[in-house]
Amino acid sequence: MSAQTLINIKNVNRIYTDTKGNKVYALKNVSLEIRQGEFISFIGPSGCGKTTLLRLIAGLDQPQSGALYVQGERIEKTSHERGYIFQQPTLFPWKTVEENVAIGLKARGVYQEKKNEIAQYIKLIGLNGFEKSYPHEISGGMAQRVAIIRALINEPKILLLDEPLAALDAFKRMELQQMLTEVWSKTKTTMALVTHDVDEAISLSQRIAIMTARPGEISKVIDVNLGQERNRNDDDFITLRKEILKELHLVTVKPEPEYRI
Repeated sequence: MSAQTLINIKNVNRIYTDTKGNKVYALKNVSLEIRQGEFISFIGPSGCGKTTLLRLIAGLDQPQSGALYVQGERIEKTSHERGYIFQQPTLFPWKTVEENVAIGLKARGVYQEKKNEIAQYIKLIGLNGFEKSYPHEISGGMAQRVAIIRALINEPKILLLDEPLAALDAFKRMELQQMLTEVWSKTKTTMALVTHDVDEAISLSQRIAIMTARPGEISKVIDVNLGQERNRNDDDFITLRKEILKELHLVTVKPEPEYRI
C-alpha cells in the first residue's frame, strides 16, 4: 500500500507491577506503522496486550518508554480525533438514540452547526424510526450501532474498536461486521480493531497484526489481499485462516523448559 503513515508506534513498552511487586510486561518493544484510511486488526492470546495498545493509541494510557504519534504529533492525551468503541455500548440510559449520538457534538460545542448530520448518520446504520427510542427499547446490536455512530459523527481520524461485537450472537455479529465494512468504505476512516475472532479479522481488515502471549510483541503482520467482497468458504479465505491459526498456535504455545544434566 502506498498510503501515508497516520499512526507511528515506536519501541513501546508498557509495564505493570503485580501484587508481589514483580514487573509484568503488557507490551514489549512494539513498533508498527498504521496507514491512513486502512482497516487493521490486532489478534492474539488473551492478555497479550491488544487492548493496552489500543488504549495507548487513544491516549487513555501512557507507555513507560517509547512513543506513539499521529501525523508526527506525539500522543499524550485523548482527542475527539481518536474515537473509541468499547465492548459494551455504554449509552446513557436516560437519553434517546439521537440524544446519545449528539453527546460528543455538544461536548465540543459544535451541536448547532452539525445537528442536521445526526439524521444522516442514523440512516447510515439503518436505525431510521428509532431516533426517539431509549437504550432499553432497542437490541444490543442496535445499541452498539448507536455507539459506533456516536464516535463517527465527530469525524475522527481514527476509530478504535475494542471487541465491540464480542457480546453479540453470531447472526447479529455478522450483520454488524457488514455494517462496519460499509461504513469504512464510505468514510475511509482509519480503523483499528481488537478481536479474538480470526474470521472477523479476515472479513474486515486490510492487514492483521498477530501478537504474542505476554510479554506482548507483534509477531507478524499479514496482508489480506482478498478484495472487497469476502466469502468465508472461498479457498483463499480458508488458506489465510489456516495461516493465521498456525501463527496463533506458535505464539500461544510456550517453549518447553531446557534441562541440563
